[in-house]
Amino acid sequence: MRILDRTGTDYRVITYECDEFVDAQQIADQLHQPHERMYKTLVTRGKSGDYFVFVIPIDGELDLKKAARSVGEKSVEMIHVKDINAVTGYIRGGCTPIGMKKQYVTRISEDAGALDTMIVSGGKLGAQIELRPEDLLRVSEAEYADLLE
Repeated sequence: MRILDRTGTDYRVITYECDEFVDAQQIADQLHQPHERMYKTLVTRGKSGDYFVFVIPIDGELDLKKAARSVGEKSVEMIHVKDINAVTGYIRGGCTPIGMKKQYVTRISEDAGALDTMIVSGGKLGAQIELRPEDLLRVSEAEYADLLE
């Protein structure tokens, strides 16, 4: 949120009670938000050893072949849950494409471009951020890509 403030990005914080990770669908339901507007952040490692970030709808499945092609890799695989904090600086359920430890190549599912606003994690459990997809592209230095199975 500090990055969004510093860049003058319009956003809205949505908070909710959460002591431990629950899946994104439960959070959407708890917040009375349509699943189509809520996105999850997935982190992968490519054959090269580099890390890549993918932002897809919460009900979607990442197509690993499409994901790899979108970042110029032969293949990518999901990182282990135990490695999320070390790689991103965030915990499971609080991972967002904004402000990771390093700026990783990031792709956002192209369907987000049709939305007025989308919702992603706010960087910690109990916080979500609603913002325009174009703003998420800009602050996360991302590009749209065809990522879904």
